[in-house]
Parts: sequence; structure tokens; C-alpha cells
Amino acid sequence: MPKYRKTMPAELPQPEVIDIAALAASLAAGSVGLVCVLGPTASGKTRYAVALAHELQEAISKPGSPTPMPEIISADSRQVYLGMDIGTGKDLAEYGDVPFHLTDISEPGTQYNVHRFCEDFAEAYKDIRSRGAVPILCGGTGLYISAVTEGYDFEARKPLSAPNEGGNLYEKTFFIGTLVSREERNAKIDARLKARLEEGLIEEVRSLLDGTNPGCKGKAVPPEVLISYGLEYKFVTLYLQGALSEGELFTGLSTAIHQFAKRQMTWFRGMERSGIRIHWVIV
Repeated sequence: MPKYRKTMPAELPQPEVIDIAALAASLAAGSVGLVCVLGPTASGKTRYAVALAHELQEAISKPGSPTPMPEIISADSRQVYLGMDIGTGKDLAEYGDVPFHLTDISEPGTQYNVHRFCEDFAEAYKDIRSRGAVPILCGGTGLYISAVTEGYDFEARKPLSAPNEGGNLYEKTFFIGTLVSREERNAKIDARLKARLEEGLIEEVRSLLDGTNPGCKGKAVPPEVLISYGLEYKFVTLYLQGALSEGELFTGLSTAIHQFAKRQMTWFRGMERSGIRIHWVIV
């Protein structure tokens, strides 16, 4: 897997309009085996992926022979954890009638990793394709996305075959990126952080620490583990330990999320420099 440079061009990529009919035709013909919706945090990925699922179903379906609803595979390294809902921004209500996978599959306190994700992705992908549905990979964890679409075996250091397809998903993935300016993205991050604090983010972290969170199954999550999850869970844990004031919690966490979003965009632009075509859209 290529190592992506840490520098990011100042200019944003040029937005496009996705030709849904052409994409549907490519999926039907087999030249595209996976659609991937990626983007930085607070860029509207889930909402876009859900809307795309409905558009693709309508475009692919034939009179008298409806096509199954496309299904979303989450590529988020923290949404895999049960009970970690507010801090990871699961927004499960956004999925509506679109089936989704790889959310709430691991207990908090465990260490999920890219190796497990590759295995879980392969299983979900095969399951979706076996029912004649279109798989849509959606998330912001660049390492996870690159690992499965480029077919990289971290143990053997050789390419993996695409799940249930033969060949490499790198060549059969249609990448769509959700585009937002840095200023708009940061404003959305701050507004969302404020909303999450009001929705009970601090209480969620406290319940993980004391084991009362339903996802914990009675087992408290050690503070050092929550800190290792980063961002919301790191900063709120430090706040609850008395290491941060309320003001330091918001400003420090806001800055950290801004920096995280920038690193996400750096990864995605690096994918482009490695030869991957990402079709950027404004949502």
C-alpha cells in the first residue's frame, strides 16, 4: 500500500455531477463491483450514501422485476463499538429503509483493527452480492477503505482477490467523495460538537467508564482504553478525570476534530495521487 504524503494542495478538487444511469449500467454489467462514498467528518457521507442507494435502486430496477435496495457497509473505525453512539455520530435514523453493516459489532473496551475489518468487510460484501444487491462502502477511515479496495494482505504483503469476484476491487470500485470547504467543514464540526454535548456525550462516556452503558454488558471500560479511541472519548475522559476544564474540553476537542478532518482529506487526496479516481460531489 502506498505511503501518502502529509501535504495537501490548497485548492479543493473540482466537483462533479454523478451520472446515476451510467453508474447503474456499470454495476449491472459488472465493470463496477463496489461503490465507495468517502469524505472527511461532517461532510454528509451517510446522508449522501442513503440517497444514492435509493437512486441506484430506481435506476437499476426493471418493470416487474424490482432490484433489492443497495446496502451500506460502514468504514468507520469507531462505529463498530456497541454503545458508543453519540461520540461516533452513528446517526442510525438516517439509514431509513437502507440496510447497513459493520456497525455495533464489537464490545467497547476491545481493540478492533484493520485486519478484522478486512475479514468483516469480505463477509458482508459476499452476503450482499449473494442477494443481488449493490454494496456501498461508506466512511471516513482511509486506512480501512484503502485496505479493502486495494486488496492488501497485511500479513502476506501481497494483493488479495476481491471478495467473491476474482480480480482486485481497486479496479472495480467507483469512488465518490463528499466535498466541503475547510471553512464550512469546521463550522459544521463545531455545531455538531455543541449538539453532541447537549445530547449527552459526557453522560455517554461516563456510562462507559462505570459500566452502565448497555453496550458494556456490565463491564466498565478502562479510561486508558477510552483515551486510546481518541477525539470525543479521549477529551471527555480527560475532562471527567479533572484534567480539562469545560472550556478546555470544547476548544481542545474542536481543534482536534478539525485536524482529524484535515488528515482525512490528506489521505483521500493521496489516494488520488496514487492513481485512484475520486468523483467529488457537493452535498
